[in-house]
Amino acid sequence: PILYSYFRSSCSWRVRIALALKGISYDLVPVNLVKDGGQQFSTEFKALNPMQQVPALKIDGITLSQSLAIIHYLEETRPNPRLLPQDPKMRAQVRMIADHIASGIQPLQNLGVLKQIGERKTEWAQNCIASGFQALEQILQHTAGRYCVGDEVSMADLCLVPQVANAERFKVDMGPYPTITRINKALLELEAFKVSHPSRQPDTPAELRA
Repeated sequence: PILYSYFRSSCSWRVRIALALKGISYDLVPVNLVKDGGQQFSTEFKALNPMQQVPALKIDGITLSQSLAIIHYLEETRPNPRLLPQDPKMRAQVRMIADHIASGIQPLQNLGVLKQIGERKTEWAQNCIASGFQALEQILQHTAGRYCVGDEVSMADLCLVPQVANAERFKVDMGPYPTITRINKALLELEAFKVSHPSRQPDTPAELRA
């Protein structure tokens, strides 16, 4: 497999965690979203992913984009360890939390949107994340065990950790979100989350390396 990724992209990080958890080795091709006006806008990359976003994964003779679609494919073709619970209700909760982050928070504060916002981008990002986290904190109080849904790592956790990193980068006050903070801390102790971390990627700038 070949993963097209950017060290700081939270969507790429989700996929890197899934690949690490499932023990899938891959070649990484960095796509710098800032350099050269954004390498994702190159003709070569547009042919690979018409949405001009990372991640993209070449695997089993196909190219997939959209992090959750990639993770679902990995789950269906390489089911161990599983990232979706067997219980239908818990499975629905995992998907709900993953969508809450992947559709309801992250796109509102991603690079493309912030460019449009201009000078007020930090305030905008803080508001979008805080609004999403207020709801997420409430949801997790009903679903969480050690992790987002019960005591097994799931797709929801793969979305949570990168989103908390975004929150910290935009200096969001995490005080009101004790459940999110506790789960995030537990997940960051796991090897798959460490090796996939933005501070440990081939394309991480020297000053941001772990």
